[in-house]
Amino acid sequence: MINLEALFKISYGIYIISSGDSTKGNGFVSNTALQVTSEPIKVAICSNKNNFTDELIKKHGAFSISILSQETAPETFGKFGYKSGKDFNKMDGSKIKYGSTGVPIVLDDAIAYMECKLLQTIDIGSHLLFVGELLNSEIIDATKQPITYAYYREVKKGHSPKNAPTYQTPEIEGTTIDKDAKKYKCVVCSYIYDEATEKTKFTDLPYFWICPLCGSDKTKFSETP
Repeated sequence: MINLEALFKISYGIYIISSGDSTKGNGFVSNTALQVTSEPIKVAICSNKNNFTDELIKKHGAFSISILSQETAPETFGKFGYKSGKDFNKMDGSKIKYGSTGVPIVLDDAIAYMECKLLQTIDIGSHLLFVGELLNSEIIDATKQPITYAYYREVKKGHSPKNAPTYQTPEIEGTTIDKDAKKYKCVVCSYIYDEATEKTKFTDLPYFWICPLCGSDKTKFSETP
């Protein structure tokens, strides 16, 4: 027997993993980043193969990890967690610095960051495990606490993005779609959210979810036939 709730007892943080350069960069929200050796210091991250950032990590041979605070704004989660860098430049409008490798480092809502040189890529099925050597790290705000995945779920009522290693289907997370599935239309760009296709009720989407086309929040959607 597997009780999936036991998996949520594993301690996770919430991070933004980034790569690229000043011409083209991208980042995504991740809850998987950990130190794996101490001499030299090596850090591992996990990324779904569908993430655009994967291509940039392999191309540039480096990545950064921005450690987010408990006060992280909904807009940050929405921008880096629920929109694809294939559709727009996530770095536009974000506070960015560039590390010694040239990779972008997201400073929005970050309390610390790390910059790593890629050493190894391991294929683990749906995801890639990237192992890097730590080159630089810095504390940005020592007065704030890092956000944990437990805090994210229990206090902020967030759910894993579909590309996250901890993502479970809506049926497992407690959301089911029946024959009464509804559609919701964005009044800004006319994007249609179809519960039957997405397999998640619109009302069960996290409060920081945004329209994948125009970035509008949930309040800009209305039920449509």
